[in-house]
Amino acid sequence: MEKVSDYFGCMVFDDCVMRSMLSEEVYHSMKKTIAQGAKLDIGVANAVASAMKDWAVAKGATHYTHWFQPMTGITAEKHDSFITSAPDGRVIMEFSGKELIKGEPDASSFPSGGLRATFEARGYTAWDPTSYAFIKDKTLCIPTAFCSYAGEALDKKTPLLRSMEALNRQALRVLRLFGQNHVKCVRTAVGVEQEYFLIDKKMYQKRKDLMFTGRTLFGAKPPKGQELDDHYFGVIQPRVAAYMQDLNQELWKLGILAKTEHNEVAPAQHELAPIYTTTNIATDHNQLTMEMMQKVADRHGLVCLLHEKPFAGVNGSGKHNNWSISTDTGVNLLSPGETPYENAQFLLFLCAVIKAVDDYQDLLRISVATAGNDLRLGAHEAPPAIVSIFLGDELQAILDALEADVPYNEIKKTTMKLGVDVLPKFPKDTTDRNRTSPFAFTGNKFEFRMVGSADSIACANVMLNSAVAESLKIFADTLEQAQDFETALQELIRKTIREHKRILFQGNGYDAAWIEEATNVRHLCNYRTTPDCIPHMLDKKNVAMLTEHSVYSEIELRSRYEILLENYCKTVMIEANTMVDMSRKEILPAITKYLYAMAKTAKAKQEMDTAIPCSYEKEVIQTLSRLSDEIFAQTKALEQSLLHLPTIPTICAQANTIRDAVLVQMRQLRVACDEAERITAKEFWAFPTYADLLFSV
Repeated sequence: MEKVSDYFGCMVFDDCVMRSMLSEEVYHSMKKTIAQGAKLDIGVANAVASAMKDWAVAKGATHYTHWFQPMTGITAEKHDSFITSAPDGRVIMEFSGKELIKGEPDASSFPSGGLRATFEARGYTAWDPTSYAFIKDKTLCIPTAFCSYAGEALDKKTPLLRSMEALNRQALRVLRLFGQNHVKCVRTAVGVEQEYFLIDKKMYQKRKDLMFTGRTLFGAKPPKGQELDDHYFGVIQPRVAAYMQDLNQELWKLGILAKTEHNEVAPAQHELAPIYTTTNIATDHNQLTMEMMQKVADRHGLVCLLHEKPFAGVNGSGKHNNWSISTDTGVNLLSPGETPYENAQFLLFLCAVIKAVDDYQDLLRISVATAGNDLRLGAHEAPPAIVSIFLGDELQAILDALEADVPYNEIKKTTMKLGVDVLPKFPKDTTDRNRTSPFAFTGNKFEFRMVGSADSIACANVMLNSAVAESLKIFADTLEQAQDFETALQELIRKTIREHKRILFQGNGYDAAWIEEATNVRHLCNYRTTPDCIPHMLDKKNVAMLTEHSVYSEIELRSRYEILLENYCKTVMIEANTMVDMSRKEILPAITKYLYAMAKTAKAKQEMDTAIPCSYEKEVIQTLSRLSDEIFAQTKALEQSLLHLPTIPTICAQANTIRDAVLVQMRQLRVACDEAERITAKEFWAFPTYADLLFSV
């Protein structure tokens, strides 16, 4: 049996392959580009391209593509073959440095939020050499950024790379103040826990709502759901285990460090988590993971659902974004150290994150805003829509002592000039976990739990990196001017804790008292829906911060505002149209057939004996007759609302109408249909039920 170590990364043009196929000079030049962002010479690019082509062709590849991440939320690729005509009429396989570095896909049909007119078609892809090329479906995939003819970012990777560089610049300024002159670069790393559902493919194909929207728009609660907590970490069913094994092999071939797999809380729900890697690579890997999850599921007669809330009444699926900051020397800046200076450095970076999350909580909420995630946030172990930070009892007590300028007296310690006892040896797990916290410190990293399962992690990390870069910039500006560094550092840490402690919360995020306190006492943002939060992307402070760090231009921000609202509107409109279609063509006919059958039964009974009351039949007939009239009326009302939407002049007004009217009508229609499902005999119902879907695999 082949060992994992024998085939891991076999489809990746990684460091090992480069070292074996490139000259020493070219290899070191390439490594310098990857590690330090040095410009790549065209001669080096040609050598790399030639080696890439030879390696890919030897692996059976016939084409190459610039693999990029447009604002659709999924990946895109245009395939070109390696073949070039030869003078003798035959073909040769060629691939140049110019083709490696830059491609030119049509940009007109991707979301641009007004950046591009339809007739302005030219767009460019630019190689991201820090993310290794790989082979998928006999095609060499080259991870790239995607921009317009005028240079505006049309993708999710370009702002991510910019945000990583912004954080790197500011973190290096701070580290220099601590004497860390040997550090050449600071990078964020991410580990992404990916939740998903698996259902039977044949049942999926009988549900228009799942096929068109990725979630069930109708469905009565089954007799059993997740009440017994028996699915979580339970024995993995053979069919699912075979899928997971196959999926792992495909991911490992692509160099994706798939590590952990288990059953999640809801029936048919599971989770996969990788080992941490640099943020832009983790983003690429997560996009590939989602693609492979769905491809492998198809092989097994399954469908992988990545929607945030495919089933009402049970847990939805998130994507926990575990985020940390480290130096190129291997030091985790969110991990307490052994010396007073190391602990002071840790506290400053910790405070930078606290300040960033408080100052830009609106941007973090915006980064996870979708119609699907609106359904998930706030219940069933998903965090609430209000952003807060959980630090755990010990670290919270340390910050409280710092703010009050009193010793932290857990055990006897020496006192440093910072004015607080030296931090204790701070093991990884000194605190409980808080599953209701949107942003929790978990030892040497923060877990941002609000990201939706179907979403790219790029957006969340762009905002997080940028906000922390801004905090570090402010800290560096202050400390670089200080006459007494240690005194200024002490005051800066204390001031930051005092000014931003409102974002720190240790309790139950679902508690109604917390929602009230957060909103009306602490004045934290409470944006429950996508239309509530998206307009704040263009708030003056947000535009100023993101443009100052060159993460976005103002025009790029405005385009994303338009795209996010447009995606929200289109998503809900597709769902509403699907509900209308299913109601008219499946649900109402099913109810009518059952009513007819019940009426025939009642008539037959009474023909046998007029004294038979037929109470059961009569009650069912009366209830379903009422419900069918309700369903018909609500379907017509929803149709009329959808016809009215295009007449609303602005995308923001359309989104607000969807939130305030269309979604209300959709909920009302669902309630009536679900009640009808509970009464209608199973053999008459139009499509598989929740019980069928959740317990079929």
